[in-house]
Amino acid sequence: MTDTITQPREKKEQKTEGMPPYNVVLLDDDDHSFEYVIYMLKTIFGHPPEKGYRMAIEVDTSGRVVVATTNLEQAELKRDQIHAFGSDPLIPHCKGSMSATIEPASH
Repeated sequence: MTDTITQPREKKEQKTEGMPPYNVVLLDDDDHSFEYVIYMLKTIFGHPPEKGYRMAIEVDTSGRVVVATTNLEQAELKRDQIHAFGSDPLIPHCKGSMSATIEPASH
């Protein structure tokens, strides 16, 4: 009986190594509540409520907050998920999702 040695396959995650990182930046507006921001960040990014609250304060005071740093493909996906999240049910005049952008992360 002969033994066959199988070479380990390269994992797909390794393809992202060495790719330049991008920030997903949430932009402030007056049409979304802190509760909405905290819930959205938990749903899309898995951020715990405490971190979501800190980010909600930062976006409210400085106009923007980096909510994730990842590769370009993931950054684009997360930005699009923010744009598709929908309006804030707690704000009657809210017409839609928050805005976000991506930018190269500085090293």
